[in-house]
Amino acid sequence: MIDHVGIGVRDYAAGKAFYEQALVPLGMSLVMEVGEAAAGFGKDGKPTFWLEKLRTPVTEVHVAFLAKDRATVDAFHAAGLEAGGKDNGAPGVRATYHPNYYGAYVLDPDGNNIEAVCHSPAA
Repeated sequence: MIDHVGIGVRDYAAGKAFYEQALVPLGMSLVMEVGEAAAGFGKDGKPTFWLEKLRTPVTEVHVAFLAKDRATVDAFHAAGLEAGGKDNGAPGVRATYHPNYYGAYVLDPDGNNIEAVCHSPAA
């Protein structure tokens, strides 16, 4: 089980603004900030996903956030695009993974592949 993960960003302000909007449908928000060097996003006061200004920026990282249902995956995708992300896979079933794998992908400002996924069958 992973406690938290952190990724470096080229533009801290742009990354923070993107995630502040894109993660809302998943029930996540900015829960901790260390000056203007690190932003921790999570739920219930626990940061689980960090953006780090002082860490070397990376690209092509893939992070998948668990969504409670398919509507949340759809909302994540829309919020990510509205936040300035680029579409990297519209919401839909990815039967290659398993019959109930419903995911959507958005590229963040650094080009990282950010996903929301639901493993439950359609309601």
